[in-house]
Amino acid sequence: MFLSGCVGAFWADLECFWFGYVWVGCVGLFCFGWVLVHWVRFTCLAAGCLVGVRKLGVESDLVAMASRRGFFWPSAEIHGSVAGFWTIGPLGLRVKQRIISLWRKYFVEDEGAFEIETPDIMPESVFKASGHLEGFTDPLAQCKSCGKRFRADHLLEDYYSKRGDPVEGLGSLSVERLGELVGELGVRCPSCGGSLGKVKRFVLMYDVDVGATGGVRGYLRPETTQGSVVEMRRVYESMRAKLPLKIAQVGRSFRNEISPRNVLIRVREFTMAELQVFFDPARECVPDQEFLDGFRLRLLVDGERDVREFSPLDAVKLGFVPNRLIAYYMAKMQWFFTSVLGFPVERVRFRELGPEERAHYAEVHFDLEVLTQPYGWVECVNNAYRTDYDVRRHSEYTGSSLSVFEDGKHVVPHLYEPSMGIDRTLYCLLLEVFRRDEERSWLALKPWVAPYDMAVFPLVRRDGLVEKAREVFRVLRGDGLFVFYDEKGSIGRRYRRMDEVGTPFCVTVDHLSLEDNTVTVRDRDSMEQVRVGVDQVLGYVRSRGVPPGDPFSPPVAGLGRGV
Repeated sequence: MFLSGCVGAFWADLECFWFGYVWVGCVGLFCFGWVLVHWVRFTCLAAGCLVGVRKLGVESDLVAMASRRGFFWPSAEIHGSVAGFWTIGPLGLRVKQRIISLWRKYFVEDEGAFEIETPDIMPESVFKASGHLEGFTDPLAQCKSCGKRFRADHLLEDYYSKRGDPVEGLGSLSVERLGELVGELGVRCPSCGGSLGKVKRFVLMYDVDVGATGGVRGYLRPETTQGSVVEMRRVYESMRAKLPLKIAQVGRSFRNEISPRNVLIRVREFTMAELQVFFDPARECVPDQEFLDGFRLRLLVDGERDVREFSPLDAVKLGFVPNRLIAYYMAKMQWFFTSVLGFPVERVRFRELGPEERAHYAEVHFDLEVLTQPYGWVECVNNAYRTDYDVRRHSEYTGSSLSVFEDGKHVVPHLYEPSMGIDRTLYCLLLEVFRRDEERSWLALKPWVAPYDMAVFPLVRRDGLVEKAREVFRVLRGDGLFVFYDEKGSIGRRYRRMDEVGTPFCVTVDHLSLEDNTVTVRDRDSMEQVRVGVDQVLGYVRSRGVPPGDPFSPPVAGLGRGV
């Protein structure tokens, strides 16, 4: 009995010992596998190899910050979101509204333009006349296996990018040529690896049934232009206007993108700020000759690889730009992006589109593009010389003349249009001004574009500093500034939070403030602090570009040079 008990105990100990080794081995194997998987994942991410991931860096950090701090995020996240729809949060909307306000100042108020608002939905006949039902399309490739749809030129762009080959010019290729390249290169479905069907044209507009009976077919507008064109005659007569007639619109546009991507750059609903300039092509018109003198347009001419700089008038004389009026608005838009929004001048260019790449309505077409770190050159403004295409087509389809009577004759106006995508400009601007080092990240926004004008903090939450800080906060807010107040956390962390969202100045109330009514004003970019009286804060920050005042008038000598 005793012997059998000893044998049983021995086997039990041996079994525990064995299982202990097995358990330790399994844990070790699991840990090794976890480390290996995450090392491979990190390596792939760094190389940009994972599907859907472009690369670690500015883009991923900025998008994470934007979501965390209230700039933008995917819409309806609790329902899983749908690609191409984004919610602009409180701080993102502040920056967006300031961009729009600046655009209104320079392209509406300063130009004497008439701003109107037309419906988002327009009848089908409008888009038949404009040619959008025929020409407003993108090349679509559909997977034969999983049925997913992709833009053929984007598939080829990704294919060439992985090989390290240049990718410019794919947009100018015909549907037939894109299909040939997809077949020749063996491009497969990025989702399942299946083969792709024939490349075909896909109409980008959303159609809607208007009314309870659905008797009228309409479309969500893909641009605001057609609303301005069909109302041109009414605006001309009601406002007792003369050519050149300038009609402005800021509004939503809708495009049923095949493959939305790149955050706010290619989406399905977005805001546009458009200026339609109707003019007499037979009459030379230069809105501001002084503005053009000494300016340098940065042009990438169709068929060339390098940007060249021209004076606006030389660009006209050499035949690159149709006339002085268009040269003026191109120069002003370049100046707006560099001197007002703050893009470096060397990262802004006008790229001329070739015949195959131009929109169906354009005779001459320049895209204002900005250079971004993750995406390369991104179009922000469509500059199209539409000649009399729109006016003539709507007149032909409706039988109503859109000509105007000036100087004893009927004139069929030509149309030039600088059309600015506000959301993608916002995103490209945030990419441009995003900074980071070992200690912090910050948005180096111009003060007149930043979401907050300044922030006010008490140094600590005792000794009467909170009451004094709130008093300073009320005074500054009463002067029309958009001010943020915060008293929680260490002063260093509060500074970092404001740096991250681009607040240009932080005002700190400390114990000395109670004695001599002075505060410290901290600069976001340099982190330097100066001490000024409470009654001097407003003048101090105004002199450095914070509204109100007139922060929107950089020196004329700096026009177009980004200074």
